[in-house]
Parts: sequence; structure tokens; C-alpha cells
Amino acid sequence: MLQDLATVSAAILAGGLGTRLRSVVADRPKVLAEVHGRPFLNYLLDELVKVGIGSAVLCTGYMGDQVQAEFGPSYRSLKLAYSQESSPLGTAGALRLALPLLGSDSVLIMNGDSFCDTDFKAFWTWHSARRAAATLLLAEVSNTARYGRVLIDATGRVLRFEEKNGDSGPGWINAGIYLLKRQLLETIQANCPVSLEREIFPTWIGHGLHGYQCHGRFLDIGIPESFVSAEDFFPKTSK
Repeated sequence: MLQDLATVSAAILAGGLGTRLRSVVADRPKVLAEVHGRPFLNYLLDELVKVGIGSAVLCTGYMGDQVQAEFGPSYRSLKLAYSQESSPLGTAGALRLALPLLGSDSVLIMNGDSFCDTDFKAFWTWHSARRAAATLLLAEVSNTARYGRVLIDATGRVLRFEEKNGDSGPGWINAGIYLLKRQLLETIQANCPVSLEREIFPTWIGHGLHGYQCHGRFLDIGIPESFVSAEDFFPKTSK
């Protein structure tokens, strides 16, 4: 019997240094950068509430005490827990540290500095139907130069990653949302800085790594130019 999405543990990677965003957001972690007067992290948590997920772990690092002070033990119907790095561990290292707090067989993971307008239930159904070990949500953008591309075959299996190389043009990128089997997270070396994107995902090609193509809008607030566009991306009436 397939696990229901509502029982899936979620983790949000909220520990980035936000170096490129310091010129506009210097006094807080970038997940607390405000859009229409609300921390950006609110918009991600709203998505989890919308699909009925009951708990989320916030993987914090730089200025992580501010994140915990802002949100506390819960957000709307979500129970919140915190996994605080004592030193930067990278995206994979942060998840490995948080593993004791993640109880489900598959874990929904979101980057804390990007947003993709997607149907999470459809994403979950697709991942489950393929019995995938790991599924990346892919967003279609008009210019992949800043992100690099993800190439998949007709069945959705990831073939390769093309690094950022200055080439422009439309394509599919890693949108920073993943469904990963807990057993895969257990293989990540503990207490060691490791990157999901650079060091882990490439080694999973051919071992159950899939890419789910989403046609929803994508936003990455990692640089000042894209952060400024967030006010147009989200309606002012968002709650």
C-alpha cells in the first residue's frame, strides 16, 4: 500500500549563508527575507499546509536562531522541528544531520530560497507509481544559463546534469524540490560538508534517480535581481 502524502515528513533547507543576497538582506537569513511583509519561508510552509503534510523540519544554519524565534514549534497546522548546524554542512550534510527527525520512508525536501508552483499530490503520485528511489522536481525556464540543465529520458530517468556554462536558451532545471527515500539519505556521510547537487545526485544516476517535469512558475530569490521580482511573483493577497 502506498504511503499517503499527508504522512510524509518534510524538510526545508534553510541554512544557506545567502552571500549573494547580502546587499539587500544583510540582517537575517535569506529565508526570512520579506515579500509583501511576510518571510519568504511562509510561502513554502503554506504549500505544505495546503497538501496536508503534518510536520516539517527546518534545517537551519546561518542566523538559525532567528528562524526558530520567528516560527517556534508550529505554523498553522504544521508541527515544526529544527536541525541547527554548528558549522556549514552543505545541502546533503544538513539533511543527514536532520535524519533522526525525519520519520517517513520517503521525505519531501525543499530548498528554502526557491519556489515552484506545482501540484505536490501529482508529484507524489508520479514518484510513487515509479517506485523511484529519488525524484527531482524539474522546472522549465526560458534561460538555463544560471542554473544548468537536467536531461531525462522518455520514462523520466535522469540521464545527466549539464553544468552552468553560459549557454542560454530554454530547458529543464533542478527546481530544488525532491522526494528522496530515507535509505538514500542514510548513505550520506555524517558530520561532513556534502552537496546534494554537486556530489550526491550525479552518483545516483542509473540508480533510481528520476526527474518530474513541472510546468508551473519558478522563482529563485538567491540573487538581488530575482529577489526583487518576488513581489510580482506572489499576489499581495497571499496568506
